[in-house]
Amino acid sequence: MAAPTDRDGLRRLVRERNAQLVEVLPRREFEEEHLPSAMNIPLKALGRDAPYRLDRGRPVVVYCWDEL
Repeated sequence: MAAPTDRDGLRRLVRERNAQLVEVLPRREFEEEHLPSAMNIPLKALGRDAPYRLDRGRPVVVYCWDEL
């Protein structure tokens, strides 16, 4: 189930529930900067790659940082 969270909630998910962090920006942007322990699955590949790369037993946090 999707649910928004804030910075403290994200930290709790990672610390207490071993959440998986997924950055959906293109690989080049991911390589420039990303959260520690995050994996990159570009948005265009998310539906195809996520079932093979993510652990269904752990929470998943999908995020995209974009400078406006």
